[in-house]
Amino acid sequence: MLVPADKYKVVKKSIITEYDKEIIMNLYQPIIGCDATSLYFTLSSDTFYDCLNHQHLISLMKTSLGDIDIAKEKLEAVGLIETYYKKDDLNNYIYLIYAPLPAIDFLNHPVLNILLYNNLGKNEYDMLVSRYRSPRIDLKEYDNITHKIDEVFSIDSSKGLIVNKDLLGTNTNDILLEKEFDFDLLLSSTNSKILNDKWLTKEVKDLISKLSFVYNIDVLNMKNIILASINNRGLIDKDLLRKNSRNYYQFENEGNLPKLIYKKQPEYLRKTVGDSSRRSKMIYVFENVNPHAFLKSKYKDGKVTTRDLKIIEDLLVDQKLYPGVVNVLIDYVLKINNQKLNKTYIDTIAGHWKRLGIETVEDAMNLCEKEHSKMKNKITKDDKKIPTSVTPEWFDKELKKENMSDDEAQEIKDLLENF
Repeated sequence: MLVPADKYKVVKKSIITEYDKEIIMNLYQPIIGCDATSLYFTLSSDTFYDCLNHQHLISLMKTSLGDIDIAKEKLEAVGLIETYYKKDDLNNYIYLIYAPLPAIDFLNHPVLNILLYNNLGKNEYDMLVSRYRSPRIDLKEYDNITHKIDEVFSIDSSKGLIVNKDLLGTNTNDILLEKEFDFDLLLSSTNSKILNDKWLTKEVKDLISKLSFVYNIDVLNMKNIILASINNRGLIDKDLLRKNSRNYYQFENEGNLPKLIYKKQPEYLRKTVGDSSRRSKMIYVFENVNPHAFLKSKYKDGKVTTRDLKIIEDLLVDQKLYPGVVNVLIDYVLKINNQKLNKTYIDTIAGHWKRLGIETVEDAMNLCEKEHSKMKNKITKDDKKIPTSVTPEWFDKELKKENMSDDEAQEIKDLLENF
């Protein structure tokens, strides 16, 4: 967790051109947002200083350190910066700044391109892509009369070769995935005559891993997609693999494409673990599980409906609630509303929480308890009081004192590992 006094130094790993700045604004900003874009340019200008502290960023950007931390993580995730850390009395950070991918690489990237499309929509996306298309010129009736270097210059071989080191060039940094795709399982479940390790080049493996991530495809379903993408020479057609992966996702999600959603509760908004009570363990789950996985655990077959996924996206993207808070809201509404997610009701609660500035899991849980105690005394439309038996188990105040059993602790551990 960052604190204002923490020191940092910025090192440019690439020349940042005006064209790069345009790429950041047009292609990256729709994905990472304006805060992360602003942080990128701010850090880029900080390379002139030997050492700064994070209070400098707070003063310059007029925002909270928590928002700066989230913006930094987004820049790391899309490959624009790398962060190195050394623990000390005052923690020290080094931020390595990279150039963005060129438009041709970005717009063919298996992850970034899809996210850009889904954040912009078809019309805006098509208009943006047209800006980076190379004009087509018919040169059939023209002769190439370009001079060669040895036609124009001669070499003075008496001079020795001059070698310059440590010079800035154009360096980019691709996105990295924490969870590795299980290629061993893929190969063991496939006939070696059809698919073997020799055909899985580094480039193909990288593409498979990224497509698996962006379209949320497991190994066995990806196996079928790969087999359907083998050309008549027995090799994996990368373009066909992209197309088949996209078609699979759209078939499973009613024609929609994936969106980028900030995954888990930010570190600076998490509760410091201070006891082993059941309530603390529940808070830990809410804070360490992303909302999609949390909602998925509520389905017996593990398949979340598109409608419910849209509700989560709206809470995270439109309402801008933090992931842990969304988990509390989902758990609360499911419990008191007979396992149904009523969008109007959810939006009403979300708007209320947003106005109150609810950012932490614990505050959300406390507010649910407070509001529900008021509701219990009111009469519903069916002239029945809300039964207390349908309240979430974390409403039980005794849980704050009650330690978890070994079985319960193992259940929480298994739950998190599955997520």
